[in-house]
Amino acid sequence: MTFSALNPPSAEDPDHELLMEFPDNRLLIDLCGEFDRNLAHIEQILDVQIIRRGNQLAVMGEARGEGARVLNALYARLEARKPVEPADIDAEIRMRDSDKGTGSRDGDQLEMFKGGQVEIKTRKKTVEPRTQAQKDYVTALYQNELGFGIGPAGTGKTYLAVAVGVSMFLTGNVDRIILSRPAVEAGERLGFLPGDMKDKVDPYMQPLYDALNDFLPGKQTAKLIEDKRIEIAPLAFMRGRTLSNAFVVLDEAQNATTMQMKMFLTRLGEGSRMVITGDRSQVDLPRGVKSGLRDAEALLNDVKGVSFNYFTAKDVVRHPLVARIIEAYDKAELKADKQA
Repeated sequence: MTFSALNPPSAEDPDHELLMEFPDNRLLIDLCGEFDRNLAHIEQILDVQIIRRGNQLAVMGEARGEGARVLNALYARLEARKPVEPADIDAEIRMRDSDKGTGSRDGDQLEMFKGGQVEIKTRKKTVEPRTQAQKDYVTALYQNELGFGIGPAGTGKTYLAVAVGVSMFLTGNVDRIILSRPAVEAGERLGFLPGDMKDKVDPYMQPLYDALNDFLPGKQTAKLIEDKRIEIAPLAFMRGRTLSNAFVVLDEAQNATTMQMKMFLTRLGEGSRMVITGDRSQVDLPRGVKSGLRDAEALLNDVKGVSFNYFTAKDVVRHPLVARIIEAYDKAELKADKQA
């Protein structure tokens, strides 16, 4: 416990304040944020009022208990020398029902699971899931040889998969990382691209490069790619290969055909982990061509060693407006299905 509650809230009096005292005033300053912006952020989301009095915070409102829990958790982050950003506040509020533990450990690669916390350590940063769905997803990737992450854009499906891959590579659990995507244009024809094969396919692979650069220094990434210990290639390049001792990610899998998906899944070799990510609402295949992701869901749902994790608009960790946009499209699609 990092604070002391001087006057526990009364259930009979919803206006009763919960007074919290924090021992380190310097950490309290960071907890409040510049111009108390962190407190304002919590107030807005939880509909509470937070008033600072020296080294004390008074929390008022019906959700004052939840507000106190969030403040305590964020203060604990600061004690552990972790930053508190708006995204961390959102994550802590989203995770309020997540104290379920993380299941059994599966070898040394699960060292980051401590007391229900999930952390993915990479060279440049430590990545923490920000929703319960993300936490379950990361846990499943460590505990299963084949994992699916399915849901809308912005929910961290690919980002977390690449983070887990980099972490397992750095700890020696795999010898290489292989990242792949179908080279399918998103609803427009780009025509012929100039340059050699790498120049032609790199635009399709850029999101994977972006994720890698978040976790590894640029020079190290370039050297590992040069040494073929990290490969970023279109799905079509996977045919005929056996991917052993590797962490393999197939991104945008909704744009793989049924035959391509079967081909890719059967590349899995000894000592490897494979992750398939996709968004069923963003299929860019030609009309009449069935998505291999849907087939894989139907066929592999009960296969031992395969996990399926699903995300919704509530798991979007980009700009809050993205979640509202996704919800609006989902409602429109549901309405159209009912009218059909």
